[in-house]
Amino acid sequence: MSKVDLRVNIAGVELKNPVMTASGTFGSGIEYSEYVDLNRLGAVVTKGVANIPWKGNASPRVAETYGGMLNSVGLQNPGIEEFIKKDIPFLRQYDTKIIVNIAGRTVEDYCSVVERLASEDIDLLELNISCPNVKEGGVCFGTVPSMVEHVTKEVKKFAKQPLIVKLTPNVTDIVEIAKAAEAGGADGISLINTLLGMVIDIHKRKPVLANVVGGLSGPAIKPVAVRMVHQVAKATKLPIIGMGGIMTGEDAIEFIQAGATGVAVGTANFINPRATLDVLEGIENYLNQYGEEKIGDVRGII
Repeated sequence: MSKVDLRVNIAGVELKNPVMTASGTFGSGIEYSEYVDLNRLGAVVTKGVANIPWKGNASPRVAETYGGMLNSVGLQNPGIEEFIKKDIPFLRQYDTKIIVNIAGRTVEDYCSVVERLASEDIDLLELNISCPNVKEGGVCFGTVPSMVEHVTKEVKKFAKQPLIVKLTPNVTDIVEIAKAAEAGGADGISLINTLLGMVIDIHKRKPVLANVVGGLSGPAIKPVAVRMVHQVAKATKLPIIGMGGIMTGEDAIEFIQAGATGVAVGTANFINPRATLDVLEGIENYLNQYGEEKIGDVRGII
């Protein structure tokens, strides 16, 4: 099997390959490091980090469903200071890029985290705008184009690392939202985040999740994710990290052919701790099978 060139460039940062973890499914790699050689990953995307510790939502928080799972963990995290003290030094032991996912309930929350990370040894920022904006009555930041542009522009003022904006799919027109992020100064886009869903226990006659609704992820959402990546790739010049139901190398190739530069593996990690490496090997096998010398040769060909 010949060696293929898997290097990709996201907002000026070169990754050895396009495979990374999806935020919230891999911690900061500490729990997975005994199963996965983190040196082989293009990047590790951390769980969402806020300016102060978040407790998250009440249990039950996770529900299995056909073709995927629902979660309403609520971005539980120990806060930025603990993250800087513990997680960044751990990840810096490995030859992989660090992408820090940022959570917040107000624009000021986001800005304070990004400002705190300005002097830290990390490679990229991923802004989670699927959070509810408490100052705007709980409206999700990522569902209103003007709000997307505003929060991106404000956060960008404090960002020393390239800023990737993670978009929610729970909108009417994903292209309009992506263009708003681009207008706000985003250096790249991650999509998609989870779709909103609900599961009912018909015997107990109540919702399975304590939060009633949660985020649907897994293979069930892949066709939606591929469609949105394709639409956004055609409409903007920004590099895209594609995600949503990637279980195999073939799944990842779908996203890359649709226009994604990088791919993030999420729900699959819960089923198979080595999923990221299996996806990476699957990408290599595909490129060898079709005699492609580098990953860029198949990107955006649809």
